[in-house]
Amino acid sequence: MGKRYYCDYCDRSFQDTLHNRKKHLNGVQHHRAKKAWFDNFRDATAILQDERAKQPCRKFLQTGQCVFGPSCRYSHLSEKDMKALEQHINDERWQKVDPDKQDVSREPSLEEWLSRREKKRAAMMTGRIVKVEESSGIDNVDVPPFLLSIPDLPPSLLPPHPGVHRRTTCSDWG
Repeated sequence: MGKRYYCDYCDRSFQDTLHNRKKHLNGVQHHRAKKAWFDNFRDATAILQDERAKQPCRKFLQTGQCVFGPSCRYSHLSEKDMKALEQHINDERWQKVDPDKQDVSREPSLEEWLSRREKKRAAMMTGRIVKVEESSGIDNVDVPPFLLSIPDLPPSLLPPHPGVHRRTTCSDWG
C-alpha cells in the first residue's frame, strides 16, 4: 500500500508519491483551503477593510447561502455584521488607549526595549558621553522577562551577567 500523505489544510490523504504530492500542492483546491485556513488568523481591521472593498453578494443576501462560500469574490457581511465588526475594532482600540485599564507597572514592549538598546550601543560606539540616567541602564541588563522564560536558549542569546563585561569608552589609544 505504501506511505500516505495527509494534508491538514484540505483534510484529505492520498498515496505519497512525488507526482501526487506535487499535483495536490499546486492544485486550486489546496490553495483555496490554505488561504481559508490563514484567513482565520487575520486581523479584524484587515477583514473589515477587505469586506468594505467588495460589493455585497446578491445570492447570499437573497437566500442566506452562497455556492462559493468563503472563496466568493463578493461580501457576505450584512450592514449589521459590518457595524458589529467595526464596534469590535473600536473596543480593541479603546482597551489599548484607556489609561484606567493599563497597568502602571507595565513591562516595555520588545520594540521599545530594542530601540533603547540600540541607542545605548550607538552612544557607546561613537564615544559620546552618556548621561547619568542612561549610563545606569548600561550596566544592568533589563531584558524583558518573557525572553528569559524561553527554555534552552543558546549562550549567545542569554544576557550577560551584571558586571561581567563593563564597557568603558577609551578616547586615548596607545
